[in-house]
Amino acid sequence: MATLCRPAIAVPEHVITLDQTLDLARTLHADHPQLGLAIRLIENTGVQTRHLVQPIEQTLRHPGFTVRNAVYEREAKLRVPEVVENALRHAELGAPDIDLIVYVSCTGFMMPSMTAWLINTLGFRSDTRQVPIAQLGCAAGGAAVNRAHDFCRAYPGANVLIVACEFCSLCYQPTDLGVGSLLSNGLFGDAIAAVVMRGHGGSGVQIERNGSHLVPDTENWISYGVKDTGFHFQLDKRVPGTMEMLAPALRGLATEHGWDVSGLGFYIVHAGGPRILDDLCHFLNLEPATFRYSRATLTERGNIASAVVFDALARLFADGGVPDGTPGLIAGFGPGITAETSLGSWVSAPVAIGAPRRPRAIATADLTRVQPAVPRRFAAGTTITE
Repeated sequence: MATLCRPAIAVPEHVITLDQTLDLARTLHADHPQLGLAIRLIENTGVQTRHLVQPIEQTLRHPGFTVRNAVYEREAKLRVPEVVENALRHAELGAPDIDLIVYVSCTGFMMPSMTAWLINTLGFRSDTRQVPIAQLGCAAGGAAVNRAHDFCRAYPGANVLIVACEFCSLCYQPTDLGVGSLLSNGLFGDAIAAVVMRGHGGSGVQIERNGSHLVPDTENWISYGVKDTGFHFQLDKRVPGTMEMLAPALRGLATEHGWDVSGLGFYIVHAGGPRILDDLCHFLNLEPATFRYSRATLTERGNIASAVVFDALARLFADGGVPDGTPGLIAGFGPGITAETSLGSWVSAPVAIGAPRRPRAIATADLTRVQPAVPRRFAAGTTITE
C-alpha cells in the first residue's frame, strides 16, 4: 500500500498578529455598522498569527488582478522549489523517482500549470504525469491525497509528489465589506506545503481507503465571484454548521472499512475555524484534544486553505508520530460543500531502499538526469518546517 510521507512546510516571512488584525479592522472600517460583530468573530477564530507573502502595506493595496497574479507566479516560483526538495528528502527520493505531480492552489492561476515549470526546472522526468487542482479550495489538500492514492493503486510502485501553494492574502478585496469578508480578512494565511506518497516503502500514513462526499444543494455556500479585480471569496453564514452534514459521511466511510470513526488513533482534518473542529468533536463523540494538530495550525498560521492538512500532519510527525498500526483519518473540507477523506494506518519502518518499481520506457537522457541544486531563495525570516 502507498504511504504518505512526512510533509515539508514553509510560511512567508511577513507576520501579522491578532492584535494588528483587530487594529486594522477598527481603523479601516471604523464606520462599519457591524464592526463589533466582525471584531468578535475574528477574536473567536483563535488565530493568533498569520504569515503573508507581502508586507501588510502591500497586501492592503489592490494594484489590479494582473499585477496580483504576477505576484502569485513570481512568489510561487521563488518559494516552492525548496519545499519540494525537503519533501523529496523526507521520502528519500529524487525528482526522477516521481511519476505524478499533483499541484493544488485556489489563490492564483497559471497555464501551463506550475507542474510544467517544476518538471522543467527541478529535474523531474519529461514523462511525469500532471494533475493541477484549482477549484476545490480548502478541500483540495484532501483531494490531492486521494488522487495520489488512486494513482498508486492503478500503478503499483509509483510515487506521487503533492504540492499545495496558497497565497490567500492575494485575494484580499478592500471593497468587500460584508461581515463574512471581514471575518475572512482575519482568518486566512499564506503557506506552501509539499509531500510525497511512496508506492513502496516509506514511513508515515499508509493509505488504505479514500472517499468523497458532496452535500447536495450547497454549491453557493463557499464560492468565488470572479470579477475584473480577481477572486472575491464568498462565504455563506450556514457554512460553520456543515459538520452536522459531513460527520455522517466520515463515519460511514470508516464503517465501510470496518473501523469506528470515534475510536481512531489520530485525526488530521482541515481547520477552517474553531466551530468546524468543535462540531466534529460533538458529532463524532471525540475529545477537543483529538484535533490538537489542526488547532495548532489554526492558531499559529490561520486557515491556510489546501495546505492545512499537510501542516497538521507535519505536526504529528514532529511530535514523534504514533505506534505502528495505529489507524487514523485525514480529511479536507471545502466548496461544494465537499469532504475528501482518507483512512490509513501509521507505519514507522525505515524507507525501503531499492524497492521494486515498474519499468519505464524513457529516453537515455532521462536516465542520466540528476536533480539540479536549487538556490536557497527564501527571504530572510521565512519559516521552513522540516
